[in-house]
Amino acid sequence: MTTPKIISVDDHVIEPPDLWTARVPSRFGRAVPRVERQKIAGIAMRPDAAFGMRFDDDGQWGDVWFYEDQPLYPHSRNTIIPKTAVDEAGGRIRFSMEGMDLSPITYDEMLPACYDRSARVAALDAAWVDGSLCFPTMPRFCGQTFYEGADKDLGLACVRAYNDWMVEDWCRPSGGRLIPLVIVPLWDVELAAAEMRRNADRGVHAVAFSEIPPRLGLPSIHSGYWDPFFAICEEARVTINMHIGSSSKMPVTSADAPSAVTGALSFVNSLASLDDYLFSGVFQRYPGLRVSYSEGGIGWVPYALEKADDFWGQHDNWTKIKETVPEPPSTYFFTNVYVCTIRDPFGIENIDRIGDRNITFECDFPHTDTTWPDTRAYAEDELRGLSEEARYRILRGNAIDMLSLDMG
Repeated sequence: MTTPKIISVDDHVIEPPDLWTARVPSRFGRAVPRVERQKIAGIAMRPDAAFGMRFDDDGQWGDVWFYEDQPLYPHSRNTIIPKTAVDEAGGRIRFSMEGMDLSPITYDEMLPACYDRSARVAALDAAWVDGSLCFPTMPRFCGQTFYEGADKDLGLACVRAYNDWMVEDWCRPSGGRLIPLVIVPLWDVELAAAEMRRNADRGVHAVAFSEIPPRLGLPSIHSGYWDPFFAICEEARVTINMHIGSSSKMPVTSADAPSAVTGALSFVNSLASLDDYLFSGVFQRYPGLRVSYSEGGIGWVPYALEKADDFWGQHDNWTKIKETVPEPPSTYFFTNVYVCTIRDPFGIENIDRIGDRNITFECDFPHTDTTWPDTRAYAEDELRGLSEEARYRILRGNAIDMLSLDMG
């Protein structure tokens, strides 16, 4: 049984240091995103899915993004593969995750494939990956960095500069191997719709968005506020991609809970967001709209759909939900939603409950969850009990449909 070339719908790009300084008007001065090398004594993952840091002369050198002239994002080894973790002796790539921790890292120490387009394509080749959709790093998963900044004119200039770089520099010269994923100015829906239109007009079919906007202080999807944005996405066949953490609030049980608790619960955001969409009426107003959940896994999906349908049928007397959602909620999952797997044997074992037409695959390069460079072996092992047609759909075909790709 052959293994089709994989299209990964969740990878990450480490933005080059000059991305914004080379593209944003000089009138914004030192407020423009820039990289400075600093000695860092400690990095911590915060509850808002961002990083905290502490500078100290006794610390370790690391490269830090500054925005609005304030230190904002330290590069760390848990999201970036260092050169020292990769051995290419003898023509075979060996990768060790030892040392991928919360210590700082500089661009000089990074594997070039993290930020260099040509090196990234070569890294994809090594993993049997034919196409890659990359989420941002410094702007965070849906560009909330620029939403949270004080100067919205600067924020808009940064959003547009990022999208121009993503389309023109990162993706277009890759020959289709790198697939554009843009961000929008979240603070103004009309600006967001206009920026999405600008990018749709040049062939972009994917946009990053927050899984739960109210956690960012934004209107909910129930409010109708986002309808102009949804309308553009439906019309231009743009899939809304929501990465775990794109609400800047990860699930946590207590302030003193280990970070492993939050990590193990990260799929809960995807589950909550899915219920939001299934019960919102958005898919009734925009039947062609498509959304995708990134890095949330699939094992929880059968139960989530079962519970949503049960609640819809059992409690309409007091919820009146059928006035908004006339069909069982799972109906809209099958027509409007994609989820993705990386290492999810339980989900695959229960694939008969949701079918194989809404599942995609991810590599998560260069984060610690990645299967690189053994992605092909992971895929073959996880999907070994499925038919060739199902394997094709999960590894490639569904992504082609989701992203409107001109690929076979």
